[in-house]
Amino acid sequence: MLDDIRRFATDDFPEKLREKAWSEVLQKVLMTSQAGPSHHRLPLEGYVSSRRSSLDSVFVRVQSSPHTLMPHPENARRYGSALIVVAILEGAGCVADEAETVSLHAGEIILLDPTRQWRMDMHTDYRAVFVKLEAASFVLRLVRTSGQDLNKISAATGVGAVCVNLVRSIADQLDQLDTHELLPMEATLTELLITCLSHVDDAAAADTTSVQLGHLRRVCRTIEAKLVDAEFTIEDIGRLDSLSTRYIQKLFKVGGTTFGEYVKMRRLERCRIDLSNPSLAHFSISELCFRWGFGDAANFSRAFTARFGISPKQYRAGPPKELAPLVQRGRPAVDPASVRPRIASQTALAARVDGNEAHLRQHHFENVLGDHARYALALALAPKRAAATAASETTHATQQAIGTGKPPPNHYYVPASDKTVHWGYFSRAIKPILSVRSGDILTIETLTQHATDDRERMIEGDPGAESVFHWTAEQKNVDRRGAGPIDASIYGRGAGEGFGVHICTGPVFVQGAEPGDILEIRILDIQLRPSCSTEHYGRSYGSNAAAWWGFHYHDLITEPRKREVVTIYEIDRSTTTPCAKAVYSFKWTPQTDPFGVLHPTIDYPGIPVDPATIERKYGVLKNARVPVRPHFGVLAVAPRETGNVDSVPPGYFGGNLDNWRAGKGSTLFLPVSVDGALFSVGDPHASQGDSELCGTAIECSLTGTFQLVLHKKQALVTSFFANLNYPFLETATEWVIQGLSFPNHFAELGPQAQSQIYGKSSLDAAMRDAFHKTRVYLMEAHTLDEDEAISLISVAVDFGVTQVVNGNWGVHAVIRKAIFPNYLPTQP
Repeated sequence: MLDDIRRFATDDFPEKLREKAWSEVLQKVLMTSQAGPSHHRLPLEGYVSSRRSSLDSVFVRVQSSPHTLMPHPENARRYGSALIVVAILEGAGCVADEAETVSLHAGEIILLDPTRQWRMDMHTDYRAVFVKLEAASFVLRLVRTSGQDLNKISAATGVGAVCVNLVRSIADQLDQLDTHELLPMEATLTELLITCLSHVDDAAAADTTSVQLGHLRRVCRTIEAKLVDAEFTIEDIGRLDSLSTRYIQKLFKVGGTTFGEYVKMRRLERCRIDLSNPSLAHFSISELCFRWGFGDAANFSRAFTARFGISPKQYRAGPPKELAPLVQRGRPAVDPASVRPRIASQTALAARVDGNEAHLRQHHFENVLGDHARYALALALAPKRAAATAASETTHATQQAIGTGKPPPNHYYVPASDKTVHWGYFSRAIKPILSVRSGDILTIETLTQHATDDRERMIEGDPGAESVFHWTAEQKNVDRRGAGPIDASIYGRGAGEGFGVHICTGPVFVQGAEPGDILEIRILDIQLRPSCSTEHYGRSYGSNAAAWWGFHYHDLITEPRKREVVTIYEIDRSTTTPCAKAVYSFKWTPQTDPFGVLHPTIDYPGIPVDPATIERKYGVLKNARVPVRPHFGVLAVAPRETGNVDSVPPGYFGGNLDNWRAGKGSTLFLPVSVDGALFSVGDPHASQGDSELCGTAIECSLTGTFQLVLHKKQALVTSFFANLNYPFLETATEWVIQGLSFPNHFAELGPQAQSQIYGKSSLDAAMRDAFHKTRVYLMEAHTLDEDEAISLISVAVDFGVTQVVNGNWGVHAVIRKAIFPNYLPTQP
């Protein structure tokens, strides 16, 4: 079922199929699983990305909740030369067999024999790489004949650190690697593991045989380094390792082979890897065999055919998925297991390994304001309870509440000011500006971060906007703009570095909200924010920036080829259907902010644009009128991750979804991840097309009225919403399912997720995620089987590109409610 699936989340499957999906991907790496001690049943919560090399090794990157891993019961019968490599990237656990138990922490690798009995208990959420290393018979022999049952490699120092960093790099790039690109990495990993396992503490050896085993490993390691040298001899090896040639011959004889046969076997194995690699197709077979020390192509061809049962030419044309039982002339390859089945005493070596474990590691207003004016303004910009009749929504909700016996909802007004916004980031640590009950109504002002493109029209005379955008050489009211370092130590752009750009009003604490609950956000009304300037009083304006992060930027056809253009729009409300018309545009020129930092591009939010430095072009788009569809690009609850989270890439918590359907009359459902939910709203748009191609919409300050309704986890058991872990949007006529390149980029990409997401997103991945979520929705909410769901998706569901500019690209699926005229939804 999963052979062609390279990336998936457990939630991409209906609940009854998740256990099978998880089991099948683990079977690829010769393992099986069961729920951990604190979990009563599968499915686990996990994310998987997998690749199979052309030599049939399998690399799987996993992020998962706690559970237990064991060797697959079929291993002993089917696999004799494969090795399981487990690298822990985050989290902790332990591995135990009948003889010992070792702990596992981030930055450690454990090598496991798939044919033996062991148990790996992961005690925490974790990220790891599982590798089924095929044709690893020599490494497997070292594992079986080491001084311990469980072989652990630490990244504390030396070659172990190189090995762990290689696996970590493979994990970071796994989605971009094809099967053939994995080949050199597979070979390098094998050699590094051999080197790690060949470090034997002779002083800890218990008998003469232990010393011989250590010498044999050391000799084998030296041979690997010399394979490319066609002239090296046993005498050279003896000289390098300070051993006599007679003694080396004895070591291989005890192992059931000869020095020459072993060297030939290793060279053939390296040639086999190269023949499978299409990136080396321009080399002839003769050149490849010379590369690994064969001096005669005909001799190489005969030796290759004898060992693998297929000629080099046939193998290069199409390597068989599974080689026939290996045929070879002469003595069998060396097997150090025959030197000594097991070292009796493991205490000293185990102590050394354990000793190397790597353990986890404001403002002031203008001077013209007097004390009384400042006090009055501060009072005006503070959240407050609205009058009971301030909105028709409140009256309607009150009447509904009276009928149910519930207390009527409160109605709060939250103005935008430097005290009520956070700029460019989300965090569970932001202090809430307001605490509300489920069902309460909030009217919340939001500001666009692009208002400084035309300060006269969008900021002047507006006390709330002026307090947020106030920035002089002496004072910057909202200092942090983005999730980056407060001292701007990376690029020097400014506090927060602009790693996140949106002005968000909030957060609002919802009483009783806990992780696992669902927050329903009803968008009751949206109003344009009028200009307060003398010249433009009462009108509304917005800005569109065709910026360097836009999809178009590297594909311009007129000069200059690298340019950013800002277009200012006015919202015309005099027509029956409000529309936006362009007022003027200008090319961005380098701007120096009040702190003296030069900004050659729009690289930091809220940079004041000096009108004297730009040339305004009037009459642009003179015949175009853009229908207005006001909405909020950002609707979010706080993510569960600690620290500051960049506001640009959307995720499971909502955030910068940029779906214009989140307008008046729609409802967004978000999974709660932290106590109180911590709801924020921002990135207001007057209008946007699907894709938001140039980087922004018509960024226009808006005021929205919302009702927040909390649904407790225990009340959702029989509902589709019980397992909802992504933003789900509902309008009067449609259900809108949001797919993302990475549904949870923190879990899938790890510690560097906030930077890597910008380079790893694709529409293909977003489309697949939207498809997976749509399939699950139709199967669970509408009780279709998979075949029914897929047919319906193809004939009736519309997929669209939500945005391609937010780091985590989006594709949405629109399901018209008219498709199910008799559907009675199980409401949260």
